Amino acid sequence: MIQAERLSKLFPHPEGGEIRAVDGLTFHVAPGEIYGLLGPNGAGKTTTLRILSGLIRPTGGRAILNGHDVVTDLDGVKRSIGFMTANTGLYQRLSPRELLAYFAELHGMDRARGRRRIDELIDLVGMADFADLRCGGLSTGQRQRTNIARALVADPPILILDEPTLGLDVLTNRVIVEFIRREGSQGKAVLLSTHRMGEAESLCDRIGLIHHGRLIAEGTFADLQRQSGEERLGDIFLRMVELADANTNGVLEERA
Repeated sequence: MIQAERLSKLFPHPEGGEIRAVDGLTFHVAPGEIYGLLGPNGAGKTTTLRILSGLIRPTGGRAILNGHDVVTDLDGVKRSIGFMTANTGLYQRLSPRELLAYFAELHGMDRARGRRRIDELIDLVGMADFADLRCGGLSTGQRQRTNIARALVADPPILILDEPTLGLDVLTNRVIVEFIRREGSQGKAVLLSTHRMGEAESLCDRIGLIHHGRLIAEGTFADLQRQSGEERLGDIFLRMVELADANTNGVLEERA
């Protein structure tokens, strides 16, 4: 459903040269699978998700989503995905219900079908109390629920979620986590980045650890425990970073 093959992305450095934000990244996400992409700030997670969503073009490699290439068939990609970030903006003067109706129309849904889908999402995400308030007055948690619903209006087969629970209270966090789990169980391919290690442990079927734009380890939580010799995901990540840096330094010393 999602296939990333040797993806790379270079950005110009302000002082000259280039920054390699993504460096030969290869992974896949199957239908019905929740795949977590974990790494520190600056590791290349958000850049990867933006490439896969068609917001930026890769410098090299290729990405196929639901059979559509992100470079040669961007319209097909956009029809296949729901994309959300913690910083996705909302139209401040619209209510969540009006916002969802607008996006349903953009996706070519007729009014009757759109209303049914909107009512379903308002119920599923727990938006009834604020569905008719202006988005400009919503809390962080209410905005996140609205963004989740917006990403799902057209019921896409793929969800790409960048820090979907960032800054949320415990109750809203639980609602969104359970909703993500539900979408995966219904056959969607879900790719998400998160800094919440406990959330990744319990939610993700497989996890990819990314460091300096490279995938340094991948597998189920149990796989990563065996690979690292550590029990907790935070410790696993630190151990795999140490091993990756040691290997990189070793290669550089050999070349020298």
